[in-house]
Amino acid sequence: MMTVYLTLFAIVLGVNLLPAFGPPTWSIIVLYGLNSQLPLPGLVLTGAVAAAIGRFGLAHGFRLLRGHIPERMAKNVAAAGRLLQRRKRNTFLALGLFALSPVPSAQLFEAAGLAGIRLLPFTAAFFAGRLVSYSLYAATAKGLEKSSLGDTFRHSLTSPTAIAIEVVMLLLLFGLTQFDWEKYFGEDATKR
Repeated sequence: MMTVYLTLFAIVLGVNLLPAFGPPTWSIIVLYGLNSQLPLPGLVLTGAVAAAIGRFGLAHGFRLLRGHIPERMAKNVAAAGRLLQRRKRNTFLALGLFALSPVPSAQLFEAAGLAGIRLLPFTAAFFAGRLVSYSLYAATAKGLEKSSLGDTFRHSLTSPTAIAIEVVMLLLLFGLTQFDWEKYFGEDATKR
């Protein structure tokens, strides 16, 4: 049984290290649960831990890229990070919205890495939110009983809606790097 959990962990970790166009993790957990004898709480916990570690790694990868992007872009994302973290209320509001957000999380973690946002609270909020959302998805998965993992992957990669959402999120990430946060929110607003 440990091999089954390790395999699930490796699949979810790999998917969450993808910068874009990966299948949704909830679908992997649900379909894995429906096609194995593992209890859903174990699947949810394994999936949430693997997803959080994967997204944390993705954010760190993008943090390493900060030194390789144009100076103006790096300055813009750093200012956005300072603006978000300026007040604890802003941070908690953003983390709360992010934790339960249905939008793809890859680009949010990429932006967090580029902006230099503290990743542990960000990842903890993601983990807590994913425990809740994965549990809800797993509990209401009866409609997916006849689906296969391959069909779900194929749908997530070819669905016009899924592709459009990924493209919009990538454009928003690019927009984050282009927006002059200091100019519009004042230099003092972005200083610590």
